[in-house]
Amino acid sequence: MSAILLDGSIVHYEALGRGRPIVFLHGWVGSWRYWLSAMQVASTSFRAYGLDLFGFGDTARSTQRYSLDQQAALVNRFLEEMGIGKVAIVGHGLGALVGFTFISQWPRSVDRIMAINCPLEYSSVNSKLTSSSMPDLVDWLSNHTPEAVAALSDAPKGDPVAISKSVADLQANNLFEKVSSQNVPCLLVYGANDPVITAPPQDKLDTFYIHQLGLDGTGHFPMIDDPSKFNRLLTDFLALDAGASPKEMQLKEEWKRRVR
Repeated sequence: MSAILLDGSIVHYEALGRGRPIVFLHGWVGSWRYWLSAMQVASTSFRAYGLDLFGFGDTARSTQRYSLDQQAALVNRFLEEMGIGKVAIVGHGLGALVGFTFISQWPRSVDRIMAINCPLEYSSVNSKLTSSSMPDLVDWLSNHTPEAVAALSDAPKGDPVAISKSVADLQANNLFEKVSSQNVPCLLVYGANDPVITAPPQDKLDTFYIHQLGLDGTGHFPMIDDPSKFNRLLTDFLALDAGASPKEMQLKEEWKRRVR
């Protein structure tokens, strides 16, 4: 286990591989651990970092640091302390919101972002996310395979206050419009069977830098429900040239067949 002291608080992370940096940011249920398969795939060509955000996994609990701004500041401080320059971000749910917040403040530090099951507005979040206990959330969202049980084994460490604070922040700001104006390539990925987040309509996302895909047969955790499909999508996204539109992925008929 690796950890770094940031402004007096312990932040846990894991790192694999060598090359250009990618930061994986987990969601409301779990920790860095469910990224392990994706990190292993990415690490063949990249340096993959998995962080535990404040209030989750083995990173410190601190109610004063549960806002999206404070979680994004954690990412920024981590990159500064580790001497990491421009990064790709892969964020899921909460992690995607943190990634968007980071982009809104440090847009030149991000090469691209892949946002999985990320709410773009408050009304797209199922209220059960903030009203259920952590065990109930795991039972609701997991596919209950042995692999899922292992991947979500850190979920009980999560602080429910961190969940509610982040969702309240989503309601209070206009986050996605701030990010879309920064022209950072963004791939939005939604599990077709996710009970937590309602995907936005496609016509809301008609810009050069933003593209949306749905993954059939997956729920809130596409990286757990169908890791081979998810990891291929991740690989294809990371293979795009810097500054390229994620819409170029549509040109690959092989991939189009895979996501349907």
